[in-house]
Amino acid sequence: MQLESKLVPVLREAVTVIKAVLFKRLKLNLSREYPGKDSVYINRLCGAVVNELFGTPNTDPAFADFNAENRDRIQAELSTAASAAEDLLIPLTDALRIKFLCDSLEGIDSGPVLVRAERLGILLVDRKVPLPKTFMDLVRRVGVAHNLLQPSAFADEGETAGARQAPPETI
Repeated sequence: MQLESKLVPVLREAVTVIKAVLFKRLKLNLSREYPGKDSVYINRLCGAVVNELFGTPNTDPAFADFNAENRDRIQAELSTAASAAEDLLIPLTDALRIKFLCDSLEGIDSGPVLVRAERLGILLVDRKVPLPKTFMDLVRRVGVAHNLLQPSAFADEGETAGARQAPPETI
């Protein structure tokens, strides 16, 4: 469907904004927690935690090696992510669900990612799945609040992709 082909990339880009917000939060927290580690290590650890949460591992050999060497630490940080980012649980829940919907449209089963996020206390089960426009509005607010977006970011793209007209059954 034409609408889906335009909407999915815009929604995936919005999910990436929420991932970046989580990355920034983790970087701040982990820099304090591991003061003896350099910024490259902290960045890789943050990236590994975010990628693990969203089920999007970085397959580059350098990152795969880092993930293998730091598996326990990544899991430990992932297990505390809900408390470290408690104020981000709504955007994280919505981003994980939108990612799931986009994946589903592309024939990818990312159900286990949602199950894991729920088990970690990150997925707010009682929260309704957002409509594209609602999600884009949330991303815009959160992205601006965390200095990742300009106030007008996404406005034209979401409308062009049909986010304002998309009925719930199209996602």
